[in-house]
Amino acid sequence: MGSHIQAQEFISKIIRQATAAPKKIVFPEATELRILEAAKVIIEKNIAKIILLGNVEEVTAACSKIGLSPETVTIIEPDTSPQFESYVNTFFELRKHKAITRGEASEVVKKPIYYGTLMVHCGDADGLVSGAVHSTGETIKPALQIIKTSADVSKVSSVFFMSFTDRVLVFADCAIVEYPTPQELAEIAVQSAETALLFGFEPKVAMLSYSTKGSADSISPKKVIEATNKAREILHKKYGALSKIEIDGELQVDAALVASVGKLKAPDSPVCGRANVLIFPNLDAGNMAYKLVERLAHAHAYGPILQGLAKPVNDLSRGCNSDDIVGITAITVVQAQGLQHI
Repeated sequence: MGSHIQAQEFISKIIRQATAAPKKIVFPEATELRILEAAKVIIEKNIAKIILLGNVEEVTAACSKIGLSPETVTIIEPDTSPQFESYVNTFFELRKHKAITRGEASEVVKKPIYYGTLMVHCGDADGLVSGAVHSTGETIKPALQIIKTSADVSKVSSVFFMSFTDRVLVFADCAIVEYPTPQELAEIAVQSAETALLFGFEPKVAMLSYSTKGSADSISPKKVIEATNKAREILHKKYGALSKIEIDGELQVDAALVASVGKLKAPDSPVCGRANVLIFPNLDAGNMAYKLVERLAHAHAYGPILQGLAKPVNDLSRGCNSDDIVGITAITVVQAQGLQHI
């Protein structure tokens, strides 16, 4: 599709991709009206098969309040479900090395966020979306305890899809890894490029710094250079000469994004002026950057999209609206589709 994806095409394309093979997505925040408003659109467009967790009477009443037919979704009350004891046993086995008791495991699994994560782990759901009410930590902790990372990943990280009027860019990591080591930063770059590939990008990855190609000689740019080299090693090991991913660093943001600046500062770079995946050196830089462009450039931020987990779990912003939830759900479905082919 080229190095840039047009913003107006982005979510529409993902929704079309999701509807080709809808997956079962579980929502632990089942009485939250924004979730249920989104559910109406998700069902109408056949984006996903929806599972709502909570007290059946309360969830049914909330559905009726906003005109969502309870018959169009699956409603599960965790502690009265037929799978509850099996999930308790699974959770106990996963966490007994932490000296948890079965009674404690039972209390934890009653929580919808844990029950939903166990559904994904056990294959009874294909993905989970949470965060309209829960914090990022509350969403991610169960996933790390239960689903855990993919075999070739040391840490979970995240991307934001930043949708501007003329393009969509991938920002990472803006939500999870605070001070990545060079190895972790390299893994984040590779994971982010692979996420971009899954969603139709031709990844041009810029490893960002306040320096371009040695213009500053200090600890932070050296870390980015080391991470860039490690990322290339990972890509060569995984894909060899077949890799579709171009990566370069260390690069300043203007060199990465503006062709004339890139030509001046790094004329031999395969990425300068064409970057669509921006890897920030730490969480401070990434989080501030995405919020700045969201607020001042009026970009639409989809994320954080978690990457590196063995199965998809995604976090919503607590300030999200129903359109955001529809978009994140479609993204989660596409992640689940992609995992089937790995």
